[in-house]
Amino acid sequence: MAPKPKAIFLMGPTASGKTDLAMALYDALPVELISVDSALVYRGLDIGSAKPTAGELARYPHRLIDICDPSESYSAGQFRRDAIAAMHEITGAGRIPLLVGGTMLYFRALLEGMTELPQGDPAIRAELEARAEREGWPALHAELAKVDPESAARLHPNHSARIERALEVYLISGKPMTEWRAEQASAGIGDDYQLVQIAMAPHDRALLHQRIALRFEKMIAAGFLDEVRGLMARGDLHGDLPAIRSVGYRQAWQYLQGEFPLQELVPRAEAATRQLAKRQLTWLRGWPELHWIDSQEKSGAPRKTGEMLRQALQFIA
Repeated sequence: MAPKPKAIFLMGPTASGKTDLAMALYDALPVELISVDSALVYRGLDIGSAKPTAGELARYPHRLIDICDPSESYSAGQFRRDAIAAMHEITGAGRIPLLVGGTMLYFRALLEGMTELPQGDPAIRAELEARAEREGWPALHAELAKVDPESAARLHPNHSARIERALEVYLISGKPMTEWRAEQASAGIGDDYQLVQIAMAPHDRALLHQRIALRFEKMIAAGFLDEVRGLMARGDLHGDLPAIRSVGYRQAWQYLQGEFPLQELVPRAEAATRQLAKRQLTWLRGWPELHWIDSQEKSGAPRKTGEMLRQALQFIA
């Protein structure tokens, strides 16, 4: 029996240095890069998504970047199909797929398979969000517990996006998400690939928060608000689209619509990004067969990419 082709997952919270390590691995190994990021799929979301620069993408090509217009929705199911097709092409060419990013739902869709759920309904979603504004997400979580107790048991009462989606599925179809998953679950890729799963993060959460703050300051200096103004000027985008709900973009959009003053923008965006990083780390704590790289020196300083590369190569060998 022929050995399984190798594939590498490189995961971690936002601002942990994944892109730099992925590019170093590209220089060291016969890999091709596949982005696993729900914001990088959108054209025009460049500065606020920390998308690699045009020069970096020319030197280190990434698949699944800039494949959608911001007016479109891109689901985990679409990602799964696109990523598996890309992986097959890469392994067919005798190279190794290196999937890098922080959208943990996308990684899980590859690892465990997923159910093809009903398409979203913007009207139902808007109604749920309006109710959440009035009643709070814990109240909607309690409602979910009545119609889909298994899904509710897996979710924190304030995990707004997943509560909203589970209720939306039930309201659209009359069938709970748990039932959809039981009927339609598709296989993961573990049987097809020899997976090497690597996660990186600093051991001190304070360093991650510092990196988040510094990165957002650089985004503002690089013209992030002008980028969002350009998106608004198109006239066909709105705040309920998945692209515009991305962390950072949502807060900038709300500021430019006059929902709060400029001095609140940075604290709100940084707080939302810290919450995203916390959720990503929560996913990773229970992740199976994971190799960890500490991206922080014992002294507290950020660890050099070359040192992390050497450790990653030991895991991959």
